[in-house]
Amino acid sequence: MELAYYSDYAVRLVNSEEPARGKDSLTSVEAVRDLFGDMSAARRATDADVTRFRSVRARLRAVFEAADEGDETLAVDLLNSLLLEFPVSPQISGHDHRDEDGRPLWHMHLADHPSNATAGYAAIAAMGLAFHLTEYGVDRLGLCEAAPCRNAYLDTSTNRSRRYCSDRCATRANVAAYRARKRLEADRSGSSGLAAESAQRTSASGER
Repeated sequence: MELAYYSDYAVRLVNSEEPARGKDSLTSVEAVRDLFGDMSAARRATDADVTRFRSVRARLRAVFEAADEGDETLAVDLLNSLLLEFPVSPQISGHDHRDEDGRPLWHMHLADHPSNATAGYAAIAAMGLAFHLTEYGVDRLGLCEAAPCRNAYLDTSTNRSRRYCSDRCATRANVAAYRARKRLEADRSGSSGLAAESAQRTSASGER
């Protein structure tokens, strides 16, 4: 498993809130546990982790915001502060994954030693995001341009062209842009028609 895979944990946490829409799904211990997926660490989550997760979420969003604004140094500094506060220990694992001959499929795994569920999740999310950032570049961390969405995403496109968090947002933005162009064309056409009509009246008046 590539360590950059863990960066999805950062995106998952950041997108549990949509500030522009006033939405926040991180309101219960069950919601916290859902973020872990099928990881056994989810069992450690308690009600106290709801507030702690929200704090980490704000710090991770700040990383994406800095990257989205082109401030690479700030993005790295913010991420480094998370890495220092929530360390992990890379380990070789393979006991749960075997090939057709029964031999272990060895891969790197991020082992955490947290005091609570938030610390464990934050460690994995921050390390995964750090691997993604150093492998692909700071500009591969973005926030959706389809207002008011602003969900976080990781750009893995070959030409660094991604601008939206999902196909749905991309379609919505394209439709909005198309309608805006049509309104502008209609306004220009209307203005041209009025100008032509005014010119005709002026010409007719001058001929009398």
